[in-house]
Amino acid sequence: MRDMKHLSDDPAANQWAMLVHFSLFAGFILPVAGLVLPIIIWQVKKDEYPFVDLHGKQVVNWIVSVIIYSLICAVFTLIFIGFIGLAALFVMTIAFPIIGGIKANNGEFWRYPFTIRVLK
Repeated sequence: MRDMKHLSDDPAANQWAMLVHFSLFAGFILPVAGLVLPIIIWQVKKDEYPFVDLHGKQVVNWIVSVIIYSLICAVFTLIFIGFIGLAALFVMTIAFPIIGGIKANNGEFWRYPFTIRVLK
C-alpha cells in the first residue's frame, strides 16, 4: 500500500511544487513578487501537474492568512502585544516555505500550520 504522505513520484512535479513554496521568498527582494510569483507559477503549472495544484492552493492560502494575521497584529501593536505576533509571523513566513519546499521536493504534501483554508 502506498504511503498517503508521499503523493508524487514525478521529479518535475516535485521541483515545480518546491518552486511554488520558495518563490514566496521573492517578496524579500521585490515586495509584490512574493505575492505574484507563486500564483503565476501555480496557475501556469497546475493543469500539467496536479501535485503543483495542491501545493499552489496551500501557498495561496498561506498568503491570504499572512495578510489577515498581519492586519490583526498591526491593530494590536497599539497595545504592544502585536509586536510579538508580528515577530512570530515573520519566523513562520521564513520557516514554513522552507519546510513546504523540502517536503514538496521529496514528493510529499505538508499543510502549513495556522493557515486559513480559503481554497480547498
